[in-house]
Amino acid sequence: MMKWLKENWFYLAVLVIALVLPHVITNLYYAQIITMSCIFAIGALSMNLIMGYTGQMSLAHGGFFAVGAYGVAILTSKLGWNFWLALPASALLAAVTGFVVGLPALRTRGAYFAITTLCLGEIIYLLAGNWLELTGGHTGMVGIPLPSPVSIPGVGQLTFDSPASQYYLVLCFLLLTLFVMYRLINSLRGRTFLATAINEDLSEAVGINTFRTKLLSFVVANFFAGLAGGIYASLMGSISPSVASVTMTFNFLMYVLLGGMTTLAGPVIGAFIIPILIENGGPACCLKVKIW
Repeated sequence: MMKWLKENWFYLAVLVIALVLPHVITNLYYAQIITMSCIFAIGALSMNLIMGYTGQMSLAHGGFFAVGAYGVAILTSKLGWNFWLALPASALLAAVTGFVVGLPALRTRGAYFAITTLCLGEIIYLLAGNWLELTGGHTGMVGIPLPSPVSIPGVGQLTFDSPASQYYLVLCFLLLTLFVMYRLINSLRGRTFLATAINEDLSEAVGINTFRTKLLSFVVANFFAGLAGGIYASLMGSISPSVASVTMTFNFLMYVLLGGMTTLAGPVIGAFIIPILIENGGPACCLKVKIW
């Protein structure tokens, strides 16, 4: 036990800081920035999986984020679904969309794959802006309900109508994403991801089915992108086609590149530091990137 504590003390310290953060930062403006950063960290981690660990530059990440966001918005506000059913359904929709698109797109490489996914992201953006009956067009969708309360026997109902409760909700999903990514990239399958990124031809030569490897990585990454989008829509209460824009994709790209690819900490650090610098007019403000 003591050996484990010595090896993991830093991560435990970070977790403790994350747990007490809402009690230290009580300003509502900064609390929202931190909550949004947690959501963006989930999206950045998913982009890091396909780009950092598998070596594929997907420029449709904002589009899959939007699939999850619009999925939750439509299912909860128009069809009356419970958030806890709508969220996994929307994430699965993003994953299935990624699977269908990935079948032809992942047969290309390098710049060709990047261009293909960029076109896909633009198609999703155009659909969100022009399908008035479903998405509300460029006016967007408003009145998206907050996550449904959760009943815990002996404790009562957990509601998510306060900044602190929303932060803890997103933190739980971020920790879940980190756990899944950690187990995946440290598994044998994760090693094939990295081998494909380093040298695809050599990986094929030693018996790795690189197409299936890239497709699996793409589908998992899009699932978590859709998950982040669904949480975003529910907490914001309104969305517009801007969530599918190329700007959103390049936001995620910036978080991963500046935080550090092929690490779990890098995308999280990037998703926290860069929005905070932008919102406070720091050096990053010259990038003029709108974070929401």
